Amino acid sequence: MKLKSSSIFVNDLRLYAHHGVMEQEQRVGTWFVVTLRVHYYIMRAMKSDDIKDALSYADIVGVVKEEMAKPSRLLEHVAGRIAETILERFPQAQSIELKLTKENPPMGVDCSGAGVEIRCKRDADSDLVNNED
Repeated sequence: MKLKSSSIFVNDLRLYAHHGVMEQEQRVGTWFVVTLRVHYYIMRAMKSDDIKDALSYADIVGVVKEEMAKPSRLLEHVAGRIAETILERFPQAQSIELKLTKENPPMGVDCSGAGVEIRCKRDADSDLVNNED
């Protein structure tokens, strides 16, 4: 069997955090939703059925929780930190797709959320590069 693509994912991880440009957002906080997919070669885990051969989504969630606990003004900054930390801690991670949504942001309109979405991959010259090439 030839494996064409593989990843682990976490959908709609809901966390309370203190990110935002406005002082009140940083003081009071609000709910955020994180969805991410981490691409890595899972063939060893498929064959061995051993957790040591897998990339643990529980460990990935731990990174997300850790980075979400650090207040930031911009969601772009938070998303970048999450992606960088995952690539630093898990050498088997090849690329990351991450969506970070702030529920009901203070924009003077009613919406279910707004946020950022990034796709990055490991590169020999730097930790993160644009995945559009």
